[in-house]
Amino acid sequence: MRVIDADTIDVGSTRVRLHAIDAPEQDQICQTEHGVDFACGVWASAQVADRFEGRYARCGQKDTDRYGRVVAACQVGDVDMGQEIVSQGWAFAYRRYGMVYDLDEKSAYVADRGLHGFLVQSPAQFRQTRAKGRIPPDPFCRIKGNISKNGRIFHVPGQELYERTGINTAKGERWFCSPAEARAAGWRAARR
Repeated sequence: MRVIDADTIDVGSTRVRLHAIDAPEQDQICQTEHGVDFACGVWASAQVADRFEGRYARCGQKDTDRYGRVVAACQVGDVDMGQEIVSQGWAFAYRRYGMVYDLDEKSAYVADRGLHGFLVQSPAQFRQTRAKGRIPPDPFCRIKGNISKNGRIFHVPGQELYERTGINTAKGERWFCSPAEARAAGWRAARR
């Protein structure tokens, strides 16, 4: 088995996303208690590699994710990889997909083990924040003015395509603080 990052491995030629855990992204930065930046995604991956790289893993598939990876619970010997990774504080319980490691994370948190000893943004929040053009620079101006083949359209939070819409200011797209402001600038409301 080869470790790709703290929650993804290759078992033979199969890419496996470990079930119900979420680790920092490779480019994610955390901070020490003294405010020093720390490459926590790289660190977490190295910890998992040190513990499991090159060992034989038995995995039971639970699902397939949107990237085509097998989602599985994996064992190395008698060790549940997800439980070990979360217990050591190298990743978090991904409660959205299962509560199986909830108590393991709480135990690591109480002991300040691993990532819990640092200032760290949840990996899910980090992914959302880095999604280009999806997070407004001003939290009070959240309306997305998008330019598409259908013209200048604005999306408000809660609409069907809001989360998927990114704003590219280089193309003339922009953020608005109110629907009235968007309309006054010549944009129309999205239908969905």
